[in-house]
Amino acid sequence: MIKKVTIITVCFNSASTIRDTIESVLYQDYKNIEYIIIDGASTDETMKIVHEYGNRINIVISEPDKGIYDAMNKGISISTGDVIGILNSDDFYTDSHVVTDLVQAMENTNVDSVFADLVYVDQLDTNQVRRYYDSSRWSPGRFRLGWMPAHPTFFINREWYARCGHFSLDYSIASDFEMLVRLLYRGGASYAYVARPVIKMRIGGVSTQGFRHSWLLNCEIVRACRANGIWTTLPLVLLKIPMKFMEMMWFRAKGN
Repeated sequence: MIKKVTIITVCFNSASTIRDTIESVLYQDYKNIEYIIIDGASTDETMKIVHEYGNRINIVISEPDKGIYDAMNKGISISTGDVIGILNSDDFYTDSHVVTDLVQAMENTNVDSVFADLVYVDQLDTNQVRRYYDSSRWSPGRFRLGWMPAHPTFFINREWYARCGHFSLDYSIASDFEMLVRLLYRGGASYAYVARPVIKMRIGGVSTQGFRHSWLLNCEIVRACRANGIWTTLPLVLLKIPMKFMEMMWFRAKGN
């Protein structure tokens, strides 16, 4: 029997990007997808766009929430799929075979979870790749360095959320990191890697707000590691910043 896959999209005032996200799910060639959209009571045209797709979206909830991770938890709680993936409202799948490829990788290797690569693309021209996120270099020991598999590419059997709990609301921007630590490190969920990009993620410019965001993120990463029995320090985690910069320069030097 073909596994049911639940895809959860959480959104808030995402009218400029939500259509790409929705259509990338609806055009998947996998035959058993439950699609859930959790909206945080948007005040723009987001819900108007969502409703254009009618019953092709299985469940739509629009109500105030406590943020993105609270919305993700709502989606997980009402999901009925065997496997859960989370696709953000400004991301979209690279092609129509993504879900099929990820589920087949899980089944072929008999693992609990799977992840792949993603590409960061220009906000306006999504065919223009700005950076490549290579998840192949990750291993559980690299959590202490602040590295994780690309979360938007991550699929896991739903039972693991029942076993390890949902996203923690104690983190404002690193709860996805903490969740992966809990599932893959402390929980010991098995995993497989698919060697291709499956997500396009829009990227914006660097700003002062971006620096503050990065600082808070890394402080929360340290706290998430320590809460789950991983020793690390902020200077150790901050080492990944020049590493990512060099990775970006190497990617550009290749002419991509």
